[in-house]
Amino acid sequence: MPQIMLPVFPKGVTYITPSLAFQKENGNVTYFNASMPVFSHDQDDHNSFRMITAQFCVLGNTKQAEIARAFGVTSISVKRAVKLYRTKGPEAFYTKKKGRGPAVLTTPVLKQAQELFDEGVDTASVARKIGVKTNTLSKAVKAGRVHKPEKKNCTNPPTKSQRTEEDSNALMGTGTTHLKERIAASVGELIFVEPQFKAGVDITNGGVLTALPALLSMGLLESTDEFFDLPKGYYGLDSLFLLLGMMALTRQKSIESLRYCAPGEWGKLLGLDRIPEVRTLRDKVKIISEGEGAEQWSATLCKNWMESTPGQAGVLYIDGHVRVYNGSLTKLPRHHVARQRLCLRATSDYWVNAMDGQPFFVVNKVVDPGLIQVLEEEIVPRLEQDVPGQPEQQDLEEDPLLHRFSLVFDREGYSPGFFKRMKNLRIACLTYHKYPSKDWPIEQFLSYEVVLVGGQKVTMSLSERGVQLSNNLWVREIRKLSNNGHQTSVLTTDYCSAKERIAIGMFARWCQENYFKYMREEFSLDRLAEYGVENISDPIKIVNPKYRDLDGQVRSTNGKLARALARFGAMNFEQAIEPESMEPFITKKAELHEGIEILKKEISELKMKRKSTSHHIDISELPKEEQFKKLSTKSKRLIDTIKMVAYRAETSMSNILKEHLSQPDTSRSLLKSLYKSEADLIPNEMERTLTVRLHHMANHASDSAIKKMCSELNATETIFPRTDLRIIFELGSSQNHRDQEF
Repeated sequence: MPQIMLPVFPKGVTYITPSLAFQKENGNVTYFNASMPVFSHDQDDHNSFRMITAQFCVLGNTKQAEIARAFGVTSISVKRAVKLYRTKGPEAFYTKKKGRGPAVLTTPVLKQAQELFDEGVDTASVARKIGVKTNTLSKAVKAGRVHKPEKKNCTNPPTKSQRTEEDSNALMGTGTTHLKERIAASVGELIFVEPQFKAGVDITNGGVLTALPALLSMGLLESTDEFFDLPKGYYGLDSLFLLLGMMALTRQKSIESLRYCAPGEWGKLLGLDRIPEVRTLRDKVKIISEGEGAEQWSATLCKNWMESTPGQAGVLYIDGHVRVYNGSLTKLPRHHVARQRLCLRATSDYWVNAMDGQPFFVVNKVVDPGLIQVLEEEIVPRLEQDVPGQPEQQDLEEDPLLHRFSLVFDREGYSPGFFKRMKNLRIACLTYHKYPSKDWPIEQFLSYEVVLVGGQKVTMSLSERGVQLSNNLWVREIRKLSNNGHQTSVLTTDYCSAKERIAIGMFARWCQENYFKYMREEFSLDRLAEYGVENISDPIKIVNPKYRDLDGQVRSTNGKLARALARFGAMNFEQAIEPESMEPFITKKAELHEGIEILKKEISELKMKRKSTSHHIDISELPKEEQFKKLSTKSKRLIDTIKMVAYRAETSMSNILKEHLSQPDTSRSLLKSLYKSEADLIPNEMERTLTVRLHHMANHASDSAIKKMCSELNATETIFPRTDLRIIFELGSSQNHRDQEF
């Protein structure tokens, strides 16, 4: 038997894991694995630090989140170091970076630039003409190597009327005012146009720019170049993603809704002359949705969201959402739609959300196999890999009641066998009791003051017992007593958490239902992103239509038999026994008895047929008239992920506003009004800033909350993508004074 080595560390070390630590002493950093020093480097040797920490992660000695937490570095820097180690090895950290080339701003080039500046050409255009980067030329201006003539005060920046007039008279179509760039893109000489902002007042939907810091922090543009490929053209990948994210926040129901919006006004928000027309945008979305890029991007974002908020990933809510299909391209299977109380043609989505309703990911099923099967086959294996902060194997072995994380779902997932299988995986389940026993005595309930997810303090009457299920599995049963005397029963295999925490976790499940309702009404969650169908290539088992028909006939005939037996049993002769009156009664009862026997025989024959018919068949074995195809979901998957990012961004902004509002519940309504409000854009090339001047809201209370939110947004010092412009948000007047400089 191998000897167990105790992790004995020197005094003063900092622990990364129970068996891995480091120590800073005399300008050196030494790493210890168990009791042995394994590596040492100078305190300022950043390359060696990145190499050894990446090596620890790759070899499984620690996790990326633990490195970030121990050294106080960002998780993305650790992630990049690990990727570099895996792809190029340790030597990549010590490869000398390529130095800068020869100077590009030579004396002739500077002379040419000065001549162009004297002619009144802007910085970006001068940089393109002399063949240098805009940043390089801007630095030369600041250093005084080339002088830019002072701009004259522009007392009349273009108004909305002037902009729409200019857009309507554009030579290449509405809003196409960047002629040179568009011609260059059409002949393949331009990869993507760079954003160029111009001063403007009363720009439609300008308030949505306040969501840009939140959208970027939620990963809207993270790793897009890695997972998506867009051919060369006028519009860049980042411009398209920003447009789709802003469309979601301004409640544009679909891409088609842009037909009725001024394309030039939307373009001003992105630093472009106009946004793509509907057909072009739909084609580009289809191009970037090809392959598995959208699914991989969504998975990466989900993992990053969980790692950034490990507390939210400890309790996960799983529920199905039925998306009704009213089209005629295919005849989808029917699903019961609870909100409409009807069986309609639809597909099923299974969502995984945090306790406060924020989404992590979604699984689409063209044929619904049921919550339990989706959980075991797709959701749980993924969560086992992605959920951060899970206990180590040693901790699980030492504490048999410890669990990795908790799953919360409704009665559809009630199954003693499923509970036991999850317990074997050390995953706790929490759901309503499907078959509760009689009510418990009221005196057994005690009052507890608990804090809900939204921060409200309430009092709950709770009681707890241990219950043995049909498969001899012992679980905790916790009941909540309502004011009207109703007892709500909850079962869980979480043997460690307090009953108050479990009650909060179960009853917070309505946050997920609220998420479905809000997304359906505000973000058009159920709307199709593309119109098309695909063949179903996967071997999916479905209910045999013949079996379903026979089963329906058995149920219907059983109902007829039950009603006939009830009538037969209720027949009593209450008159005087006379031959004249008895004979009709006996005849009627004999006829009813004969009908009962016929129904019993019919049921027996139907059951025999049903028994000889396969319950499930492969989808390819369906009769031709009942075969169907699945809806195309590639573009839908991309659009849904962007909507999840938008919802998370709006939630983060709502949380900021709630602190400054007397009625916190109105924060989302205020944000929705802000996103659709007009704003002024004031770029400053010398200071490299882009000021977004918001218009006043409906009242002073809203103005005060928006102003405080702007202060927090400005603290992020967000740079607009693919520019060096730092965005500044301020609340001011929509009118521009005559002496104001733009």
